[in-house]
Amino acid sequence: MTESGQEFEQIYRSYFNDVFLYLKALSKDESLALELTSETFFKAMRAIDSFRGACDIRVWLCQIAKHCYLSYLKKQQHTVNVEDFEHMADQDNAENVEEKIVRQSEVMQIHLLLHELPEPYKEVFMLRVFGELSFKQIARIFHKTDNWACVTYHRAKNKIMKQMEDKDA
Repeated sequence: MTESGQEFEQIYRSYFNDVFLYLKALSKDESLALELTSETFFKAMRAIDSFRGACDIRVWLCQIAKHCYLSYLKKQQHTVNVEDFEHMADQDNAENVEEKIVRQSEVMQIHLLLHELPEPYKEVFMLRVFGELSFKQIARIFHKTDNWACVTYHRAKNKIMKQMEDKDA
């Protein structure tokens, strides 16, 4: 095995579990998380020469993982699960259509504001809300303290809330 191959093998062994847990938190599906973790490391192996070290390698790997997951979701938009469809039909009966439209509009507004949020606020907020990671897990990814992760998340949330209030005013 070449020296770079051995280095990548060490990266794989060191970060596999972190990437897997991140994808499992995103997808809520262990087998999908395993599949996407493999895809993540395959893509990382092909792109390792472009890694400049501007961020922690764990953050870089989680970014690749997130893109793999988003690509998976885009592909899945073309297929409809019958159980999900039935569940959505049940929800339609339970919810007022106007309430759903208002909620979807608010969610879209939050996504747009989140897109404009600077780093590390954006990543920390996404890991906490969408990845459902604990502050301890987020702190590990960034090599920071649990308190740093908590404070950064709350600052991100406050920035989003303030921007929403400003748009409503």
